[in-house]
Amino acid sequence: MPLTSQGPTSRIFFSQRLRLHYADWGNPQAPPLLLLHGGRDHCRNWDWVARRLEKDWHIIAPDLRGHGDSQWSTTGVYGMEGYIYDLAQLVDQQKLAPLTIIAHSLGGNIALRYTGLYPEKVKKIVAIEGLGLSPKLLSERASKPFDERMRKWIDDQRGLAARLPRRYPTLEDAFKRMRDENKHLSEAQARHLTQHGVNQNEDGTYSWKFDNYVRTFPPIDMQIPDVEALWARITCPTLLVYGKESWASNPEEDGRLAHFKSARLAMFEGAGHWVHHDKLDEFLRITTEFLNN
Repeated sequence: MPLTSQGPTSRIFFSQRLRLHYADWGNPQAPPLLLLHGGRDHCRNWDWVARRLEKDWHIIAPDLRGHGDSQWSTTGVYGMEGYIYDLAQLVDQQKLAPLTIIAHSLGGNIALRYTGLYPEKVKKIVAIEGLGLSPKLLSERASKPFDERMRKWIDDQRGLAARLPRRYPTLEDAFKRMRDENKHLSEAQARHLTQHGVNQNEDGTYSWKFDNYVRTFPPIDMQIPDVEALWARITCPTLLVYGKESWASNPEEDGRLAHFKSARLAMFEGAGHWVHHDKLDEFLRITTEFLNN
């Protein structure tokens, strides 16, 4: 699936003193569509989706703080409140509301919470495996005493502080690592994602753009009932996407779907966590039908 056009324009906005990047696909007279990537990813992972939708939408695809070409957190802490604030800043600064959102994984988690906070600002939302950890894993985590969770987070942070970004001798080595991460990716997809996902170091090696500190979340987050209450506040049509070969939990089977007023589930055979890569044509068909109806 090669991409042949020139692609989007890079733009900058500021949030909590961080210099954050987003890709703007033009067509500003069209309705706004925001594409939000997942953890350790970058905004150019949406290029295939954006290319197919850019004629009908004004597409904005930000890099989350600590990811892609956005600035890293000065504290090394990446909490959900910061991500949600950044999204609120982008929407308000660029006057995008009311907008439509398609979001993946961490991006979906952020977008769903934002939509619950500001239901009047979102017209429709598609969340690809964006509900976060399963109820079972959340329950196991919550069963551990707070001091144990806090100590583990401190140990993890110290470990990451001592961990240098991995350096790949060649771009080909980084590409091989990308292929190992998702076996469903075609060679063209993996090369594109790798080219946009690395920086070349001064010694000629390559490293991923994301901050290693994004690998951990703070030990304190919104309480589960509070997150479920945000989901319940969402008033717009909601499509929850799930890949049947994913490690993620099925939101219908684990009960999370029931917290939404007007959500439906779309399940994809032969797809893992990155449904929009693994089953692009089918994903776009179902998503386009959802957005147009």
